[in-house]
Amino acid sequence: MNSHASHSPAQTPLQGLRVVELGQLIAGPFAAKTLADFGADVVKVETPKTGDPLRKWRLLKDGTSVWWQVQSRNKRSVALDLKEKEAQDIVRQLVKDADVLIENFRPGAMEGWGLGPEDLLAINPRLIMLRISGYGQTGPYRDKPGFGVVAEAMSGLRHLTAEPGRVPVRVGVSIGDTLASLHGVIGILMALHERETSGQGQVIDVALYEAVFNCMESLLPEYSAFGVVREAAGSALPGIAPSNAYRCGDDGYVLIAGNGDSIFKRLMHTMGRDDLGNDPALSDNAGRVKRVAEIDAAIGVWTAQLTVAQVLDALDQAAVPAGRIYTVADIAADPHYQARGMIQQVQMDDGTSLAVPGIIPKLSRTPGSHRRNAPTIGQDTDAVLQDIGLTAAQIQALKDKGIVA
Repeated sequence: MNSHASHSPAQTPLQGLRVVELGQLIAGPFAAKTLADFGADVVKVETPKTGDPLRKWRLLKDGTSVWWQVQSRNKRSVALDLKEKEAQDIVRQLVKDADVLIENFRPGAMEGWGLGPEDLLAINPRLIMLRISGYGQTGPYRDKPGFGVVAEAMSGLRHLTAEPGRVPVRVGVSIGDTLASLHGVIGILMALHERETSGQGQVIDVALYEAVFNCMESLLPEYSAFGVVREAAGSALPGIAPSNAYRCGDDGYVLIAGNGDSIFKRLMHTMGRDDLGNDPALSDNAGRVKRVAEIDAAIGVWTAQLTVAQVLDALDQAAVPAGRIYTVADIAADPHYQARGMIQQVQMDDGTSLAVPGIIPKLSRTPGSHRRNAPTIGQDTDAVLQDIGLTAAQIQALKDKGIVA
């Protein structure tokens, strides 16, 4: 989709929703991006001159991160120095007409600027305020600096991401931040729904570690009921068999999930191991878990004789869930990604094209869209400040003081 040629749907689900985004990097801005993709008017507040540090993260094109083009599409940028009282007054003006404010500073920072929930809800009782932090707004750890990677460790996730006996590895992306963002968006949508009845805003307190912990499945109840501390299991899924990554003859890997009862039989038949497929002791998951090492070894012997493509072809024909491990080059070339609109081509301001991830979830009648490229620092400062009633002379005076840019 070309950003300059793309047309927004006649109605987007969040059309008319006004969002003020404070904070930086990943957690808060990803939540705001999700709202912006579906029509919300997001005003992103950045520091003058330097802007959001994400602008300089990872690989840069013409001095700006290409990640920025995804994280900040569809947003407007206003450059304000929040440490200055006049900038704080501008935020209060923005909040008067806003539906949602998103921030991911350390707990207490907003209160220090006179922009805490009590201050802002007094200005606009309908305001929904999303606060994302490492440990939440309360509790003994609230004042500790918290990053996604630390939250992933505290939640129990990092303990599981390793080969047994080896150093726990991180998931290769900022999954803690993103999970917190998505929980924040869910909270915003629930609060908006409730506001329809009550007319009142509220505060949503999302902690990074809690968002990851919420995805930890049976970890805690198994410990509570049985005293079991789940340990790292490499690419296997403990208690569910067979489900693992298996090396093939061309040194690639395939993921095979043969853990349904009938699927297991089909997998074993395809491998020429009906002796296992028809074994009554392996007819259900509990029996297979007891002999998972034997089953995994048998599958590994079979895959080692074939290429990745041969294994996948055989398992496709047998209707056994399986897949290869994609690199981003595989993703970019994949026809299914293309058919589903998940590789979007957007036209940059310099006329070049950039591939970015498509927009999800897919709504049938009011889908999200790429309406506007990511802004430069303060690109929309004048327009936004004029909207809240400042004159050109007042804006220029603030610029001269370095309070806005």
